[in-house]
Amino acid sequence: MNFKEILELIDKVADRGIGTVEIEQAGLKLRIDGKSAPQPQVIHSYAGSQPAPHVPVAPPPPAPPTAAEKAATVKAEEDAAEAGLHIITSPIVGTFYRSANPESDPFVNVGDRVSKGQVLCIIEAMKLMNEIESDVDGVVTRIYPQNGQPIEYGEKLFSVKLS
Repeated sequence: MNFKEILELIDKVADRGIGTVEIEQAGLKLRIDGKSAPQPQVIHSYAGSQPAPHVPVAPPPPAPPTAAEKAATVKAEEDAAEAGLHIITSPIVGTFYRSANPESDPFVNVGDRVSKGQVLCIIEAMKLMNEIESDVDGVVTRIYPQNGQPIEYGEKLFSVKLS
């Protein structure tokens, strides 16, 4: 394989979303990782007395959010507040549960009216069950995590339309 053929193969892997391609031909071993990385990675190794050059094509690092993206996020949060929505976020890292146990009904469903201090869910952290309460009165409009899903600090749990 010549260099031009290798580049064409890289382009095809990237265009078609293929995960990994490995080719071994006449002492040349070629591996292209395409699906998990934004750009494929090419590694050459030659058999025999020739040195084995490594030519990785590293993906670019993710760009930090621009000022415009940050402003758009703030604007979206302000729009939600203006629309009368309040976002309840997780105060801890753990596992989200909608009910006290698998046999019982969920604490709340979308469309339910909730009052300040009412238990909305449980977050299990280090074998401790932490009840998460509503900090506002309103109607639940969305439940973000799935039951049993791991969640992070500050992750959205519920949106509540204020009443």
